[in-house]
Order: sequence, then C-alpha cells, then structure tokens
Amino acid sequence: MDRKGRKQGRVDLGERRAVLGERSEMPRVLFFLSRAEVGVLAKQYVERGLLVPDHVITRIMTAELEKRQGEPWLLDGFPRTLGQAEALDRICEPDLVISLHVPFETLKDRLSARWVHPASGRVYNRDFNPPHVHVRAAPLVQREDDKPEAVAARLRKYKEAAKPVMELYRSRGVLHSFSGTETNKIWPYVYALLCSKIPPVHAEEED
Repeated sequence: MDRKGRKQGRVDLGERRAVLGERSEMPRVLFFLSRAEVGVLAKQYVERGLLVPDHVITRIMTAELEKRQGEPWLLDGFPRTLGQAEALDRICEPDLVISLHVPFETLKDRLSARWVHPASGRVYNRDFNPPHVHVRAAPLVQREDDKPEAVAARLRKYKEAAKPVMELYRSRGVLHSFSGTETNKIWPYVYALLCSKIPPVHAEEED
C-alpha cells in the first residue's frame, strides 16, 4: 500500500473493490495487464502454466506507478517475486501488504473449475459461481493455464517465488496474513484492516 492502499495476494473481491473505491479517494480500478502490451511475450509462459517473467510484469507495473506518484493506490498480485519487490522499492515502499493463505488443493480445485464465456469475456466457476441461465447454452472454454496440470505447476512456482517476498515484508512489519477458504469469512477482517489505513472521503466530497 502506498500511503493508503496496497494489497498483495488473490481473493475474489468483486464488488468489494468498488466499496473501497467509494469509501476513499483510492482509484477503484486496479492495474490489469493489457493483453496488447504483454501479448505474445506472456502467452508462451501462460500456456505452459508458468508465471510471466519479472522483466515483462515489472516494466508495465513500474510505468503505471510512476504516473501515479503521490497518489494512493492498491495493487493486486504484485510484487510476486523478490525482483519485483526490489523494483517496486525504487518507486516507493508499501505501507501495507496483505497475504491471503488458501490451501494448495483448494486453490487448484477453484482454478481448475474456472471457465470463460468467449462472447462476453466473463469468467465463471462451475462450483461456486456458475454461469447464468442464458449463458449455459453457449460454449464455455477453459484457459490453458487453468487446466489442472498447468494450475499445479503455476502454484508451485508461485509458492517458491513468494516466500522471500513474504519474509521481506514481514521483516519490515507491514505484512498482515489471513487464512481461510471462504471469501465472505475472510473479507470482514481484510476490510477492517484496510479501513484502518484508508481515510474516508470527506463529507463535502460526497455531496
């Protein structure tokens, strides 16, 4: 979190991001990697279930953050490696890092159950977020990196790379860890922590 908002780790926050955006001056939109920008360079890694190399991700993220110097921001899933964390430090040091611990098998099952509706780009999960009735008749596709074998490889790589990042932020006293498998149970604690760090929008700005 730069001053007011930094999040690491993955959990399906959905509309909860909008809640944070409405409560604070923090930009509601997180940094999503542009397919046009990453393109073929990332595809070759994604299709094999590997993490996209540091130099690709770091180049995009640091360029975006340099445009937002002095602004509050919230990141999702960056940095994932020590190299990315060091690159982020050259711009600013996060004030708050949140790590969400979910069992390996749970993550693998969730990601493997994820399917995409090509026409709309919407992502569904057959277990806890099934497609709407009008979508069920349309074909859904599974991304190469969401297939079980690719997911397992990606999670192993992530765990290896993330360990030194966690140790770095723990040594700085900015790491907060939460464990669980259900978003609705974890979210209230994460939200309370974020609210303690993110100042509310002034009353006159809400009018």
